[in-house]
Amino acid sequence: MLIIVTYDVSTETSAGRKRLRRVAKACERIGQRVQKSVFECSVNEMQFEQLERELLSEIDLEQDNLRFYRITEPVEMRVKQHGCFRSVDFDAPLII
Repeated sequence: MLIIVTYDVSTETSAGRKRLRRVAKACERIGQRVQKSVFECSVNEMQFEQLERELLSEIDLEQDNLRFYRITEPVEMRVKQHGCFRSVDFDAPLII
């Protein structure tokens, strides 16, 4: 399944800046960045639950915001892209 992860982490303190880096790194491990705080991730249900738990353990629910969007199949009908963006084809072979 394709999910979109978005977050807004308060960076007014050094602890907030550290949280932001940890959240971004967790998202980078499983998906691709499409905007500064927006990631596309192709995951199965177990990976999704693991990512959600990891991110919830990092953010401060009083100061930060975390959102997940599940894109239903067929993805081609749900996502429109305009302009230049070199996305990763998650279904293609990793080595060519």
